[in-house]
Amino acid sequence: MQILWKRNGLVMAAGAVCVVVNGRGIGPLWLTGVGLLLVGLLMRRLMTRAQRPPADGEAPPLALDVPVGGRWMARNGPATKVPSHTHNLAQTYAIDLARRPAPEPVWLWPLTRRPESYPSFGEPLTAPAAGTVVAAVDTQRDHLTRTSLAGLLYVLGEAFVRSLGAPRHLLGNHLILDLGDGAYAVFAHLRRRSITVAVGDRVTAGQPLAECGNSGNSSEPHLHFQLMDGPDVTSAHGRRFSWRYQDDEGREHQGVPEDNTCFVPARDAAGDRS
Repeated sequence: MQILWKRNGLVMAAGAVCVVVNGRGIGPLWLTGVGLLLVGLLMRRLMTRAQRPPADGEAPPLALDVPVGGRWMARNGPATKVPSHTHNLAQTYAIDLARRPAPEPVWLWPLTRRPESYPSFGEPLTAPAAGTVVAAVDTQRDHLTRTSLAGLLYVLGEAFVRSLGAPRHLLGNHLILDLGDGAYAVFAHLRRRSITVAVGDRVTAGQPLAECGNSGNSSEPHLHFQLMDGPDVTSAHGRRFSWRYQDDEGREHQGVPEDNTCFVPARDAAGDRS
């Protein structure tokens, strides 16, 4: 059944087309379109429920290296709420990371900025552990930011349209690493043409993999990172992970930083102290 539920985007897209091309008001075509939209939403709901982590026997957090260097801010992370994003696409324990300081969101102007205006853009991303590359996509463009009020309204509609297609349209340029023992790491919204590894490559912990970008469903350049228990984001379950990091007050932690916490990897902090 889960294979069928994965087609929810196609069903909803067909429904949207029926509604848009309908020129006769409420009639058979319009009702068909609305029916397909409702069926597609139900399929997505069932798929999301199927991707909830198991109620019992959930694996303990997997200790990983922080896949970035320098000072970053955590957003939409599992230390603040679960699911941090949604259970859909195995994002239960996902986290977003962005370099700070950066341009602040605005109400009206500028409507958009070039991604190069943000310090996250082009930052190197590294392997959180040794593993094997099982997916690598880096052909999608890095679009303008959507951090104004108009941009945020636009991205809501854009996200719906992207969700009608394959997951790559939401993830943008992305990498998936098999870390062994049923753990898979996902890097999303990567910079176009920045991936330095290929499917089948073995990587070591700390090895540069790609650069942070602004592709896919992204309002500003950032890294979306998640761990899951399978290689397919449409059927896997999200998994917990933990990092060693130091907050701005110099306190070291083992876990995941709460939302709006600025931090550096513990290894960087140790290097600064030495």
